[in-house]
Amino acid sequence: MRMFGTNGVRGIANEDMDCGLALAMGKAVRMVLGTRIAVACDPRTSSPMLKNALCAGLMSVGADVLDLGMVPTPALQHYVKVRDDVTGGVMITASHNPPEFNGIKCVAGDGTECTKEQEDSIESFYHNGADDVAWHDIGELVTVSDAAEEYVASILSNVDVDAIRDAGLKVVLDCANGCSCHTSPALMEKLGVTAIVLNGEPDMRDPAHLSEPTEDNLSELLEEVRSNGADLGIAHDGDADRCVFVTSEGKYVPGDLALAILGRYLMERGGGGKVVVTVATSRVVEDTVKTVGGETVYTAVGSPIVARRMASDDAVFGGEENGGLIFASHQFCRDGGMGAAMMLECIARTGGLKDLASTLPTFHTIKKAVRCPDHLKDRITEEIASNHPTDRMDQTDGLKFLFDDGWVLLRPSGTEPKYRIYSESDSLEMAEMRSTEFAEEFERTLRGLERSVPLGELSLQLHHGPDLRRIDPAHAGHVYGHVVSEDDRPEHVLKGR
Repeated sequence: MRMFGTNGVRGIANEDMDCGLALAMGKAVRMVLGTRIAVACDPRTSSPMLKNALCAGLMSVGADVLDLGMVPTPALQHYVKVRDDVTGGVMITASHNPPEFNGIKCVAGDGTECTKEQEDSIESFYHNGADDVAWHDIGELVTVSDAAEEYVASILSNVDVDAIRDAGLKVVLDCANGCSCHTSPALMEKLGVTAIVLNGEPDMRDPAHLSEPTEDNLSELLEEVRSNGADLGIAHDGDADRCVFVTSEGKYVPGDLALAILGRYLMERGGGGKVVVTVATSRVVEDTVKTVGGETVYTAVGSPIVARRMASDDAVFGGEENGGLIFASHQFCRDGGMGAAMMLECIARTGGLKDLASTLPTFHTIKKAVRCPDHLKDRITEEIASNHPTDRMDQTDGLKFLFDDGWVLLRPSGTEPKYRIYSESDSLEMAEMRSTEFAEEFERTLRGLERSVPLGELSLQLHHGPDLRRIDPAHAGHVYGHVVSEDDRPEHVLKGR
């Protein structure tokens, strides 16, 4: 089992994620990413402890450390990206996970998240160790105090500040007691936006709400937007690499709709181009950007995969449906600050978010999670594919069956012993029917494999709870029941030392 999950290495502080692990990770990072490493952290209680241990590991094997302090993950990535002499970066954060968790996210020299190959190399050095250098070769620690201001200035250079300022917008901004507390309020001020800030003090020991920016966690934001007559609500996750939006009526906007709205705006502004999203993204994005000359490219799930495909295909925009928005004009990573600023520009130039959402096509998406032992994931993929020899099928990530009115995706989780089954159609009844049919087929196939492969007692647990998500622009933000996402559950670290 790999230490690195979808977004770095994560675990509970002082249980999974302790100083010994951070020290050894620092040494391993230096062996792969080089001798000048920028480091930052979120405001979790355990972050200074883990950051100091990681910095000690880096310096003990000869790396110089640039300590950026508490800044958003995209601010660290921007700092690395624009400096040729900085060879890599490390962010201490568990992003959206509960306060007891923390994590280590590694950044390559170009500011993007490390590739799987780089993570594998770091993990190898972690297990095998690295020799300390002589006393005169120990690395230096340099404190950097202006990374946040530089990041905000870069965002401002990529949006129409005058248009936003002239619109006289009022927003309610939820910083989730996280990394955006010092950057996003400053960004709003420089954009001339009146901002009512919620949870604006960095405090992740006892945050006002869980930092995952879901509708359930943002009830205060929804109410404050309504009661204050704001034009927009904006919410970040803990490390501010994501942002989600709320209409002036206090309605939560699902991430697929935000991708479609911004994708259309950027295609119109630039005269077309490419938008990159994952295979789990609603077709609302593709159908919307097509109307203004845009082309949609699909990748496997994972923001680093989306970012690298954007770079290789010269795409303008991309992201994931969880609020992770990537703008090629700024940097190839999820960027909550840039996402907030670009949505403000879009609204200032084209109208309110509610009206923009109402112009989008309607799709219905059902998301289920089914348990599946890791060692049977490949076999079950092959078996189900063989059951559908004549169906249109995309195997970019799992099995995606394509229909004229929608699609079904069966995709193995990269971090848990489960499969995800997504069914989407412009007809609610058809989405429900296919969801049930493919879930039942999955269960039959797995049981057959369990009988033919005697590998102990295995079990399948199908969750048939209220898991319907209705992506409906007329009711933007209405989420019925529980939506399972790749980031829905905390990732646990596998300790190897």
